[in-house]
Amino acid sequence: MHSLGSRLVPVVPFIFVLLWSTGFIGAKYALPYIEPFYLLFIRMVLTIGVFLLLCLWFRVTWPDRRQSLHQMVTGVLVHGCYLGGVFAAIKWDMPAGVTAIVVGLQPLLTALLGWQWLGERLRPVQWAGLLLGLLGVGMVLGSGIEQGEFNLSWPPLLAVIGALLAISVGTLYQKRYGGGVNLLAGSFWQYVSTAVLMAILAWSFETRDVVWDTQLIWALVWLVFGLSVTAILLLMYMIREGEAARVASYFYLVPPMATLEAWLLFDEQLSAIALVGVLIAVSGVYLVLKKPRLSLSSSNANQRSKDAGAT
Repeated sequence: MHSLGSRLVPVVPFIFVLLWSTGFIGAKYALPYIEPFYLLFIRMVLTIGVFLLLCLWFRVTWPDRRQSLHQMVTGVLVHGCYLGGVFAAIKWDMPAGVTAIVVGLQPLLTALLGWQWLGERLRPVQWAGLLLGLLGVGMVLGSGIEQGEFNLSWPPLLAVIGALLAISVGTLYQKRYGGGVNLLAGSFWQYVSTAVLMAILAWSFETRDVVWDTQLIWALVWLVFGLSVTAILLLMYMIREGEAARVASYFYLVPPMATLEAWLLFDEQLSAIALVGVLIAVSGVYLVLKKPRLSLSSSNANQRSKDAGAT
């Protein structure tokens, strides 16, 4: 049984990324019948209930007030502003695949912000990756507008850019202030703050009218249990098995996967130039996330240091 679990570990990140990519598809299915902020409010309330049961079942250690507040700030950024922006952009007719490509720049922007705020150094290849990523997304957006594949107005563009900024800043905030908190308990408080934000937005700007179509119900079930619960539990499993440090390298698969899903399910078409842009953007993210190889001399020096330490 243990050997089977060990063999499954390398597959788990791909399942996680597959689940993450379907979030754009779930939104596309649900939003014809409900407004985006009210949909997210219902999703968050259901998710809070599930995580509360999980926290009680596993008897987790709850964070103190200060840690809980940090988790709630992370929730507003990573879940509230990110999901709110993505769902609003799709509701305003930005194609799901294009939305995924734009927010797929998150690792690039996070690396750039980390260089500015946290003093993390960027290697020349990472700078090249940043430029490639921006070029690729620019090709996708420019080609789509020129070919008439979608009419990109300011509201969806601002929404998706806001989502990109929010998840990038939220990732850095969590990295700096959110460590050491149980993942189940931390997720609970993140979803609480997100639910509060979505309630404010839904009751302020939306009618909250819902057409309870079967398609909406199944989409909501998937968004709660497939995304908000299962994806998080897979992330916990990866951390336990030592895969957490590598999971970021798989995120460059999300944009092309979401684009493929949108093409298969909704017949969202991209031109040849846009497809080249997707590949360029993915390559840029890969270059930013790729770890540098140790030179032979460095490896020998490290080995000599270990040998010296052993003696």
